[in-house]
Amino acid sequence: MPSNSEQTMIHIKLLDWYQKNARVLPWRSFPSPYRTWISEVMLQQTQVDTVLPYFERWMARFPDLPALSASSEQDMLASWEGLGYYSRARNIWKAAQLIMGDLGGQIPSSVAGLKRLPGVGDYIAGAIASIAFGQTEIALDGNIKRVFARFLNMEIPLGTPPAEKALREFAEGQLPEGKAGDFNQALMDLGALICLPSNPRCLLCPISSECQACQHGTQDLVPVKKVKPKAPHFTVTAAVIMRDDLVLIARRPANGLLGNLWEFPGGKLQDGDPDLAACLEREIMEEMGCQLRVGEPFGVYNHAYTHFKITLHAFLCSLLDGSEPQPLHHEEILWVRKADLQTYPMGKVDRLIARRLMEGRDEPSAG
Repeated sequence: MPSNSEQTMIHIKLLDWYQKNARVLPWRSFPSPYRTWISEVMLQQTQVDTVLPYFERWMARFPDLPALSASSEQDMLASWEGLGYYSRARNIWKAAQLIMGDLGGQIPSSVAGLKRLPGVGDYIAGAIASIAFGQTEIALDGNIKRVFARFLNMEIPLGTPPAEKALREFAEGQLPEGKAGDFNQALMDLGALICLPSNPRCLLCPISSECQACQHGTQDLVPVKKVKPKAPHFTVTAAVIMRDDLVLIARRPANGLLGNLWEFPGGKLQDGDPDLAACLEREIMEEMGCQLRVGEPFGVYNHAYTHFKITLHAFLCSLLDGSEPQPLHHEEILWVRKADLQTYPMGKVDRLIARRLMEGRDEPSAG
């Protein structure tokens, strides 16, 4: 562990580096607790460059808590569409209702109070409390964990309880009283700009002389990563069910993956399904209680979620005469014009199908 004098030097060096090199970001240029909160949630598992246009659009649509809490969940999801990890968005919307309804419209300033909000854990609570309210709290995001793991030349794999405990204890000993917000942001920027996951730019690092990994030449070996199991792969089908100029879409259950987003109905290929068409016929009967005529292919779409991957086969379909769909497993179903599909929030793959339909590219295709 570094000595007290080294800790002081780290603090001084990092804050000086941050003052000269801080990234210019919209949530920093016009700071507020609300903007800090939204930005930190958007930045979870998402790169800054990806977040920037979403943040700007979000603030134009929902500039403050009253505007967000007054919106519908579907309107909110439409503004989030494409950013992924949709439970983040639903939790923001639920938290806005809670803050406006039960907390007098004020975002809590303490870590304990913030963690009572839906979707707010240790990191986001620490980030908001330190950055927006000046509290002396740590905020251990992925960038900061990587910086500290290298600084300590930590041999314990990240993500394990011993590593998390050691990093938290070390971070708590580093916090400068009254300047934790800038200190945390300095570490975030250092990880994003200098202490990169691969090929760290150690010659430009303000604390390289104190960094144990740099001194031992192990910066490319640290942090040690926990071995993850291989993500499973599923074959999935989707039905683009047409009736004259209308197409059938269904709103997914509120709880679960892509909750409350709209989709073209279908499901996973099972061992007992002889082929993709049979899979789709079975899924539509189970989900909607109706019989399907499976037509030509309408594209093959690959996508990776957090814990699994899919290859989705879409087909142009129609219902057999007298067969009417019912929302047996969905929140609701609708027949809509192809031109109106853009108004319904969807996940990435369903949006690709919708765009193809809207562009009039409904000829047979294999992908």
